[in-house]
Formats: sequence, C-alpha cells, structure tokens
Amino acid sequence: MKWIVDMFTSTLGRKLLMALTGLFLILFLAVHLAGNLQLLKDDGGRAFNIYAEFMSSNALIQFVSKGNFFFILLHTGMAIALTIKNRKARGPEGYAVVSGKSSHWTSRNMGILGTLILVFIVTHLYHFWAQMHGYWGNITTLDYDGKPVRDLYTLVDMWFAKGWYVGLYVFCMAAIAFHLWHGFASAFQTLGLNHLKYNGVINVIGKAFAILVPAGFAFIPLKMYFS
Repeated sequence: MKWIVDMFTSTLGRKLLMALTGLFLILFLAVHLAGNLQLLKDDGGRAFNIYAEFMSSNALIQFVSKGNFFFILLHTGMAIALTIKNRKARGPEGYAVVSGKSSHWTSRNMGILGTLILVFIVTHLYHFWAQMHGYWGNITTLDYDGKPVRDLYTLVDMWFAKGWYVGLYVFCMAAIAFHLWHGFASAFQTLGLNHLKYNGVINVIGKAFAILVPAGFAFIPLKMYFS
C-alpha cells in the first residue's frame, strides 16, 4: 500500500496522476464535442435527443461518466496540492528566469485557468446535468417511433438563447483553450512519452487540439444564439 501513499503525497506521484487524469479528460472533451455537434443538425433536435438518451441510458457510458467526475476531482486535488507545494518551495522570489526568458503565461497561470474551468463545470452541471436528472425543472418527453425520449434539445436551446450564458460559455472555452495549450504537451512530458523525433508532432497536435476543440464548443452556442 506504500506506493498508493507515495502516489498521493510525492511530487512525482501527483504529477503522474495529473498527467493521466488530464489525458483522460482530454479524450472526454473530444467525445463530448462529437456529441454536442448533433445540436447543429437541422432536425428540430431529434439527433441530439437520441444521442443524449443513449448516453444517459447506457450502463457502460454511465460508469465512465461517474469515473469522469472522479477524475475531475482528482485532477483538481492534485493541482491544488502541487500549487501549494511549489509556492512554498519557491518562496518570495517567484518564478525564476531561465536564459533570459520567463515561463509561458499559461504555465504560470494554470491554477487560475483551472479554477475558472472548475467554476464553469459546476455551473454547467447545475444548468444541464441536474435538470436532466430531474433535480429541478421539468423535461418534456417526446415520442420517437414509439419510444419516449426526453427533449433535452429544448433545454439546451433555452440556455443558449440567453446572451449572458453564451458569453460565459465562450469565455470559459477560452480558459480551457489556454489550459490545454500548456497541459496537452506537458502531460506527455510528465509520462516520459517525449522524444526529439516526435516532440514536434506532439506540440503541433496539442496546439491544434487546444484551439479547435474549445472553438468547436464555443461555436455551438454562438450559432444557436444568433440563429
């Protein structure tokens, strides 16, 4: 059991957990975006409702979903622990300057970006996940070929018709983009999956992912709002 204690208490162990949970959450973002793109189909929400019903009723996907909540909390916890430890070790001098260049803005502010993202996740869960599961509000049920399906498209459309929520959503997608800008390649480096031969490829893929995926998420509410 000592290795479990070391994993949660040592700097290396916490960084490994950060990297592993970060890569899982990156994969989740890609899958989640693919599902959300169903919102753009001009079918009155049918494709999205069917997709959402499948995702919320499939046992395996629900198991992964519960694991996703755990990984978010674990990723956040490890980030807080590392930030506190690094600040104590750094002392009043702040970030060191290496070869005349300070560290990138995103790496210096991962804590702030992570906090913004966490606040967004809580807000997002309250407005969608909690209402979808009946903790508040009412969801209409539609009949698709004799099968009752919850009309979650209307719920999404209602929130994306509110300018302040769309603005908040887009702002938080920008925070996610900056977070991924540093975090994607950093996760591979922490896990030792870096090499001079393919570091460039990892960086290009990471930067592209950091731009395209949050942009895809941001485009959906903007398209629905202005339509």
